Amino acid sequence: MLFKTLSAAVFGIDAYAVDVEVDLTPRPGDSQIPMFTMVGLPDLAVRESRERIRAAINNCGFFFPIHRVTVNLAPADIRKEGSSFDLPIAIGILGANGDLKREELSEFVLVGELSLDGRVRPVKGALPIAVAARAHGAKRLLLPEENAHEAAVVTGLDVYPVASLNGVVELLNSETLPAPLRIDTDALLADLSHYSVDFREVRGQLHAKRAIEVATAGSHNILMIGPPGSGKTMLAKRLPTILPPLEFEEAIECTKIHSVAGLTEKRGLVTTRPYRAPHHTISDAGLIGGGAVPRPGEVSLSHNGVLFLDELPEFERNVLEVLRQPLEDGRVTISRAAMSLTFPSNFMLAAAMNPCPCGHFNDPTRDCKCSPIQIQRYVSKISGPLLDRIDIHIDVPAVKFKELSSDVPAESSEAIRERVITARRIQHERLHGEKIFANAQMTPRLIRKYCIIDQASKGLLENAITRLGLSARAYDRILKVSRTLADIEGKDKIEPNHVSEAIQYRTLDRNFWA
Repeated sequence: MLFKTLSAAVFGIDAYAVDVEVDLTPRPGDSQIPMFTMVGLPDLAVRESRERIRAAINNCGFFFPIHRVTVNLAPADIRKEGSSFDLPIAIGILGANGDLKREELSEFVLVGELSLDGRVRPVKGALPIAVAARAHGAKRLLLPEENAHEAAVVTGLDVYPVASLNGVVELLNSETLPAPLRIDTDALLADLSHYSVDFREVRGQLHAKRAIEVATAGSHNILMIGPPGSGKTMLAKRLPTILPPLEFEEAIECTKIHSVAGLTEKRGLVTTRPYRAPHHTISDAGLIGGGAVPRPGEVSLSHNGVLFLDELPEFERNVLEVLRQPLEDGRVTISRAAMSLTFPSNFMLAAAMNPCPCGHFNDPTRDCKCSPIQIQRYVSKISGPLLDRIDIHIDVPAVKFKELSSDVPAESSEAIRERVITARRIQHERLHGEKIFANAQMTPRLIRKYCIIDQASKGLLENAITRLGLSARAYDRILKVSRTLADIEGKDKIEPNHVSEAIQYRTLDRNFWA
């Protein structure tokens, strides 16, 4: 007897429908040993599901058929991986064996890993699977309880959380289905997390705070240079508190990436902008993504958020160099022999570094013990092309005692965030027809269109390029930062003071280590 169920598999950060066909054929002769054959390019995890499924069916009180069991996963030319096919295969076997009242399950998509006792374990990629199920025309999705909230954010699809194989059979055999799980996505996005940190806790560093506000307002990459203990990491940790809230489409994108990586929270939808801070010992595959079947790396997990790299020169040079493509294109393509996948990676890069190995170069209160060769070797770990892709370089000096002991309250994250949101709104109105959302994403064509400067500003730029030897990319970065500064002030035109301030944010171009 043939019985069909419908499932889905993840490919990159998307998913596609998989038809699960189960055929039971009587064994010739008197052999009572069942045979279980699986076809359709299953990987090792899928092939191992045979023993899990057999044990789960027997331990749930059902009878595993003494037949030749053939399972086909279609389309057969795409490799299937993971344990999410356990549940649809088990239901297909029970359906072919006559344990289900429904003769066909074309409206249902089933995913889930089975324990030996029949419990349904969570799987990765619930949100992409829900999107694929709706696109395929299915009306109902059955999946583990732990994944239900994540999948329920997809409208137009009834989501039913299940806990065990017995529960799935009971649900499918019932004449009236229970009410599906519903999620209020507007309430989820409105219920933003309350951060445990705030910019009001940062004493002094007004110049650095201003630069971070500008960087956040235009989604510009920023590099902070200063001695140990000057507050670079402290400032970076407070970056998420001034980022604008996620739009629903952005939240879906972030959730799909985190879902595939198995990092979604119990609430399901990612409602705050990601903040990732990998250790400097990370590999290039960990940062950019990789594996035999490519998985998203830190640059993709930071999509629509912030990637913070502390102690930037301590990262291996080859690791830093792989950042070039995602910083320039907003996506990263990982190619393997069997496939090539593209992951979104539109993030804001925040980095911090000491000026030298000991950290006290140019410090007026402490002597630097590093030789010029040591400093040069330390700095040369960061290539010129990578530095060119960072819009803002700022010096973060040690905080003076007077500033540390001051009772004057610092500006809160909420106040800074309001200005950032206002500036982003201006950019959105200007750039919405260009399919970008921030000044940092402007192409050279858009820079010429929206970053028009007067003669006085041109004179400032000409002088800076002549004296500092700026590259063409640095020239464009200054114009984009100038446009953001004008947006923060609500100005339609870029003024000379905006260009002047943007030039000040190119610390490394002014031969910082001279």
